[in-house]
Amino acid sequence: MLAACTTGGLNSSDGVFAPGVAGKSDIDGLSVGHRLMAAGEYELALRAYTRAAAQQGLNIDTLSALGSANLKLGRLNQAEDLLRRAVEEDPDFASAWNNLGVVLMERGEIAEASEVFRRAYATDNGNSDEIRDNLRLALAKLDNPLYSAPQENEEFRLVRRGSSETVLLTTH
Repeated sequence: MLAACTTGGLNSSDGVFAPGVAGKSDIDGLSVGHRLMAAGEYELALRAYTRAAAQQGLNIDTLSALGSANLKLGRLNQAEDLLRRAVEEDPDFASAWNNLGVVLMERGEIAEASEVFRRAYATDNGNSDEIRDNLRLALAKLDNPLYSAPQENEEFRLVRRGSSETVLLTTH
């Protein structure tokens, strides 16, 4: 109240002022989401990815990230839809193809998953051991429907695209 009574009023350099509007955040929602996924905080990661999509739009990276988070939360329909959109947008995105294959395996669509893993492996030029392992497991299951569940070290794995390297997200 006293600030308004001085000669400078509220505009005085000594006076009371409200903070300005927050500017653009330097925090990348995708990076935050990736860290949360690695920590097993899938619901929080989904929220971070949703914020990233609001800032960046639904691009290949946000679609794939949203799909992967939905997969971890058991929302297979949403995950499949988002990952299919991602591979339609960029048919050369190996990790999105891989993650779509994981969704299809979870849904029991072994034949289609095998083809999707083949596409991921070919798109990646065979450089990813994780994609190769997923393809190998899918083909084994396709050839032998009674194939027992994979051992702990042979689970299907999600792969996400980082700035320059592929990072694994374990399925535990």
